[in-house]
Amino acid sequence: MKNSPIAAKHLELNAKMADFGGWLMPIEYPNTGVIEEYTAVRSHVGIFDVSHLGKISVVGNGALEFLNKTFTNDLTRIKPGQAQYTLICNTNGGVIDDLIAYQKSNTDFFLVPNASNTAAVFEVLKSTAPAQITITNLHEKFAVFAVQGPKSFELLNSLGIKTDIDYMQFLTAQLNDCSVTVCRTGYTGELGFEIIPTWQDASKVWDLLMQAAKKFHGAACGLGARDILRTEMGYPLHGHELSLSISPVEAAASWAVGFDKSDFTGRAVLIDQKQNGTQFKLKAILATDRAIPRKDMQVKNQQGEVIGKVTSGTFSPALKKGIGLALLSSAISKGDKVIIDLRGRDSLFEVVSLPFVPSKVR
Repeated sequence: MKNSPIAAKHLELNAKMADFGGWLMPIEYPNTGVIEEYTAVRSHVGIFDVSHLGKISVVGNGALEFLNKTFTNDLTRIKPGQAQYTLICNTNGGVIDDLIAYQKSNTDFFLVPNASNTAAVFEVLKSTAPAQITITNLHEKFAVFAVQGPKSFELLNSLGIKTDIDYMQFLTAQLNDCSVTVCRTGYTGELGFEIIPTWQDASKVWDLLMQAAKKFHGAACGLGARDILRTEMGYPLHGHELSLSISPVEAAASWAVGFDKSDFTGRAVLIDQKQNGTQFKLKAILATDRAIPRKDMQVKNQQGEVIGKVTSGTFSPALKKGIGLALLSSAISKGDKVIIDLRGRDSLFEVVSLPFVPSKVR
């Protein structure tokens, strides 16, 4: 089990820790708890340690062209200083991982994949890159801290960090004597940033962020709150909404696929799925009673036929109801009612649009 560079900070706060992709990371902090941490992000600001996320550099002549043939999204649509959400698929259209690609230049990219898939992404890139392109696994060279919530602008400004960048842009800044990358990205649906210091500077940067957070009623937040926040937005999580057996088309992530590109891994399968449809499609479901759906629960239509399964489920503090993401028969539409058996009792859910709560990222 690997540890964040600030694992000691979490233990000082008596955080409840758990395995996330082979990394021991905080789920929640006992002085606050998941709901209070969630509320801090929606109302003020929350600070997350997400240093378990992967980091990979791709450097060399032709890096843009190489990555554009490997990833689903069209990297030619962004410029240096911008980031893009994208996916890396296999030839069958299954998702090896979803990640953020940061373009420093046409020959220099910084990638942030999921923790558990970093090795797989690295191996794919390493084994397919032309000789002039260098692929480097930087997983334990950089930390990542997410500053998320309506007060995130003010918090970073109070530390002297420039924040007048658009969504999915990034820059380099100084935080005291620490050089950090500041990215206007996140996984909560709130206005927010991700701060990337070196592994060695992580502890100092965390302390500065946490000190500043106190002025804005902020809190350290664990990955339990993060999961609620991302589910309310309908953001996919690999191993849940995306997997080697769930394609971007099935996961309602076609917006992250550059179908007009002449070539990328999995293109033929994904184009066929787009044109001819798929048996299953990701949908959002909202409880009509007090039920809370959970991953892998079967979903039935009102005739009792199994039509899919839940991929993620939780209680929404914003809606005060159970919410879920589910891979359902493509015949199911918004407004339809579906049934989930929760411990021997049928609960009725309505298929609704995403996000469950309005996005405020911009």
